[in-house]
Amino acid sequence: MSVQQDQEHPESRGGEFQRKMKSRHLVMLSLGGVIGTGLFLSSGYTINQAGPLGTIIAYLVGALVVYLVMLCLGELAVYMPVTGAFHTYAARFIGPGTGYMIAWMYWLTWAVALGSEFTAAGLLMQRWFPDSSVWLWSGIFALLVFLLNAFSVRSFAEAEFWFSGIKVAVILVFIVLGGAAVFGLLPMKESGGAPLLSNFTSDGGLFPNGIFPIFMAMLSVNFAFSGTELIGIAAGESIEPEKNIPRAIKATVGRLIIFFVGTIFVLSALIPWRQAGVIESPFVMVFDRIGIPYAADLMNFVIITALLSAANSGLYACSRMLWSLSSEKLLPPVFGRLTRAGIPLNAMIFSMIGGGLALLTSVIAPDTVYIFLVSVSGFAVVVVWMGISASHYMFRRQYVREGNRIEDLKYRAPLYPLVPIAAFVLCLASCIGIAFDPNQSLAFYCGLAFMVLCYVAYFIQNRLQKGKTSSHH
Repeated sequence: MSVQQDQEHPESRGGEFQRKMKSRHLVMLSLGGVIGTGLFLSSGYTINQAGPLGTIIAYLVGALVVYLVMLCLGELAVYMPVTGAFHTYAARFIGPGTGYMIAWMYWLTWAVALGSEFTAAGLLMQRWFPDSSVWLWSGIFALLVFLLNAFSVRSFAEAEFWFSGIKVAVILVFIVLGGAAVFGLLPMKESGGAPLLSNFTSDGGLFPNGIFPIFMAMLSVNFAFSGTELIGIAAGESIEPEKNIPRAIKATVGRLIIFFVGTIFVLSALIPWRQAGVIESPFVMVFDRIGIPYAADLMNFVIITALLSAANSGLYACSRMLWSLSSEKLLPPVFGRLTRAGIPLNAMIFSMIGGGLALLTSVIAPDTVYIFLVSVSGFAVVVVWMGISASHYMFRRQYVREGNRIEDLKYRAPLYPLVPIAAFVLCLASCIGIAFDPNQSLAFYCGLAFMVLCYVAYFIQNRLQKGKTSSHH
């Protein structure tokens, strides 16, 4: 099928998706998916491993990778705004088997994330209700997120806008107050004078464990940034994609760099690397040290909204992926049905069940099955990014080969073919990095096994379908 034809029939089957998302919704959807446990909880671990400066470098490289991938996605999403997009691009420009594999990898990423966000939110509620069960809270939160998603795209987008707004406000307050403490404008509880930049220089501060941990940290950094690609999934439900998508990509990447790098700078300056990331959220530690009353409670509340917002984005992503596979006739039609409000309800219920199973493993086998799932989902996201970069590279080649003019593209990624190639190579490097980390090497091999399984499933399904069609003739 030529590139030109692809543009013409984005969503023609059954109920229609409704184009109700504005640029502000897209930016917040993307930030909502990104600012979750990665920043609030695991950033401490990264500082502890890679040291203060090493962590800042890891996050800057991470931001560069995300930016390159987003440029590739921007061109594809503006040209063909399809809901649940990336696997459609991979199927058209790389091959249908790869498209199928990428869709399931992405579904897996978010189904596991759903389970972990609900578990973590339940655990945090124990601070205020120590005698209640984690299960009870996880269930309440799961129901809340499900209902927000089930009624309309608009209620989902508005909820996400406010959820994300709370997080963004807190991060800004944190950067301002923490910055003031770093430069001695706010007194700290425990230390006499202001730490200024002493953490970076004392105690082997710059690279306390050498350079190699920076590469190890890249996967958790990619974890922290995963979710930016949600802009591409929502493309089919946004108003005027050619204006809103590029605008949302620019805004998102810019804010991510400010939030993540700003936050990491403040955390590294205020918490000595040996103390970081052992027990509690590094944010709570800093607020406690600055001595703000009720800071820890406030932070707990914010982290819970952060988790729910990430779950909100995740359920959205999962259900759109299944809908999309069904519309390509790769899953039964039951997943493709839309309600009157344009919501793929069956796909959403199935994704919730997937999240529920992840939730179960986090309770029954936290040390084995669950850790394994989380690592595989980190690997999966990087594979999806590689798929986006490769799709963009192939798309542009096909587009030119068919005699189209590059000037006619409404949005062009700059510096082609450098951008998709660099994005692909950097993602590949962080995947290979995992193979050398004893804690994560299992995920690397299981991730590869899962990819192979997807290809096999696609092949079998394809053969069965061909068999059916030929028997009808």
